[in-house]
Amino acid sequence: MSAEGRARCAGLADRLAPFRPERITSSVEPKARETAELVAARLGIPARTAPDLHEHDRSDTGFLGAEAFDAAVARFFAQPEVLVLGLETAAAAARRFDRAVTAVTAESTDETCVIVAHGTVISLFAASRAGIEPLVLWRELSLPSFVAFGWPGGAIESVVRL
Repeated sequence: MSAEGRARCAGLADRLAPFRPERITSSVEPKARETAELVAARLGIPARTAPDLHEHDRSDTGFLGAEAFDAAVARFFAQPEVLVLGLETAAAAARRFDRAVTAVTAESTDETCVIVAHGTVISLFAASRAGIEPLVLWRELSLPSFVAFGWPGGAIESVVRL
């Protein structure tokens, strides 16, 4: 993560503090893990990783310019059952991520938990839980940003961009 990215984690922690999280769980991907560790340290809470919180699998996809990537992600969201980008359909990524979030939240029924993950899977999750358009949310997210969900229903309480 860049120095600027690390510095933004302090602002992220400050914006999360009013929710009084008790722990942070992240994807195993390096930037997500580092974000979780920096935010957790600032908040004085534990951080850990969990399986299946990773981004939509695009490991076979080379570099795409911004316009081409945006168009590919738009197709990904528009055709969730069709493999249009990477090695995982949107529907498969959504099912995997939903199971992972359910497992993490089942461990902390009385806690406010933070999950550090990635834009497309968060957008898919929000779409399934809150009935929003995933592409619209995905385009609104910045680095870092967060979506606060009420639980167990999954209604979106807020979207915060830093």
